[in-house]
Amino acid sequence: MSDVMPAAGLDHRAGPLDAVPRGEGRVFAVGGQRLAVFRTHADGVFATQERCPHLGGPLADGLMDNGAVICPLHDRTYDLRSGDGLNTECRVQTYPARVGPDGVIVVTLGTE
Repeated sequence: MSDVMPAAGLDHRAGPLDAVPRGEGRVFAVGGQRLAVFRTHADGVFATQERCPHLGGPLADGLMDNGAVICPLHDRTYDLRSGDGLNTECRVQTYPARVGPDGVIVVTLGTE
């Protein structure tokens, strides 16, 4: 058994909450990569990889509803919390996201 603790994730500022309209997604450069960041109608936020793993559709341009996003190219639907495909074998990478006290979206990226 190892005494080494796993590395904690690193917080990165994505951009202001107001840059993402309610019920939509936008792409932000976060920690050297491009991520799709989504804002719910209740101001909750989610972050995923930018592109659909099926054929590379732009996830931030997809329809968002009930905690899921639908890829605009081929209707693949993904749960924004888990990344699980709801109608596909594919899944997307998700990242913890929150709104900081200053109104900026913060995304936590793991260290590898």
